[in-house]
Amino acid sequence: MVARRTGLSAHVIRIWEKRYGAVTPERTGTNRRLYSDEQIERLSLLRDITQAGHSIGHVAKLPPEKLRQIARESHATKVPSPRTLPAVPAAQTFLDECISAVKALDSHALDETLKRAAVDLGAQGLLQRVVAPLAQTIGDLWRDGSITAAHEHFASGAIRFFLGQAARPFAGTENAPVLIVATPAGQIHELGALLVGAAAANLGWHVTYLGASLPAAEIAGAARQNGARAVALSLVYPEDDPRLERELTLLRELLPPDVALLTGGRAMPAYLNAIEQIGALQVTNLGDLSSTLDALRKPAKSSKR
Repeated sequence: MVARRTGLSAHVIRIWEKRYGAVTPERTGTNRRLYSDEQIERLSLLRDITQAGHSIGHVAKLPPEKLRQIARESHATKVPSPRTLPAVPAAQTFLDECISAVKALDSHALDETLKRAAVDLGAQGLLQRVVAPLAQTIGDLWRDGSITAAHEHFASGAIRFFLGQAARPFAGTENAPVLIVATPAGQIHELGALLVGAAAANLGWHVTYLGASLPAAEIAGAARQNGARAVALSLVYPEDDPRLERELTLLRELLPPDVALLTGGRAMPAYLNAIEQIGALQVTNLGDLSSTLDALRKPAKSSKR
């Protein structure tokens, strides 16, 4: 219930509690957590603040009034003054132009629209307000026959190139954690995976992008070779592949136990049983991804004697 009310995953809430001391819920006789309204408000404020760019480690233990102040200031910076800045086209305008460019197979128009959106909306605004809904819309159009597989492949290639160029300034330091991004064998759509890779790169992770429909052994091999902190899988289509559960189980078996496995995408609910059985983290949106990656960025502290 708290996860639904705050928009945070249960995993992130537990990490923020255990590692950062953000909240200290009471416990029932059966060891279930009990959260007060004040703690739910605190988690919601921390969600907004971290999504605005603040590190959870720096704000987790601040008093409530200070958190409210930071949240107000963060919100204020998102609203440009119409007297000092030119009018910014709505994100929907950029999205509509991108869809038209995809339908026309016009790579120049698509690239130019994405560039203008990046300038006007910023890196995170581009990803969350244009590229994410664009990926969703392209999938819907392909499903209902409005566009062909060629259009989907065209969009994936153009967006992959654009996001690869745009993410370069955000490349992590030499010691940044490594994230492997792919879709597992049988999952043929990669726009969601491209989006995850770009978002992670913007957050300072070293991203190794493997592409679509990779066998579990190859994904695990790349993770081991690169010393990955985590592996992110995009599950979009199909939603009824009987082989996927085995691929997910095998991947978890082949990965080192300290490598986190993240799953997301519109097809994820169809495979929840397997995802829960292997202990994979469920990511529902880009905000959730940011919080999860932030929690994973620092390994758990080992006890010392």
